[in-house]
Amino acid sequence: MVSQQSTQKIQELIKSKPVFIASKTYCPFCTATKNTINSITKDAYIIELDTLEDGSDLQDALEELTGQRTVPNVFIGGQHIGGNSDVQALKSADKLEDKIKAVL
Repeated sequence: MVSQQSTQKIQELIKSKPVFIASKTYCPFCTATKNTINSITKDAYIIELDTLEDGSDLQDALEELTGQRTVPNVFIGGQHIGGNSDVQALKSADKLEDKIKAVL
């Protein structure tokens, strides 16, 4: 069961950070997403779930909120974007930069 504290923490990050990425340090898809987004803005707020004491709980909260268990888990302007394939698809369609710049 997901703790209320973890759910509130994730909801606050989604709401307060224009670009929020839940990641893991060892994940190549996370690295690809971070590199793609960092090429547009250095202002993305990134949490590395595998380095946080409550990382597993936060990942559970993300799954409960989005239905997505995997990382990266990306939000832009409070909107759930999805994972690396979603980010790369937006980039390929020339929509990612506009989406990010609209919220910064």
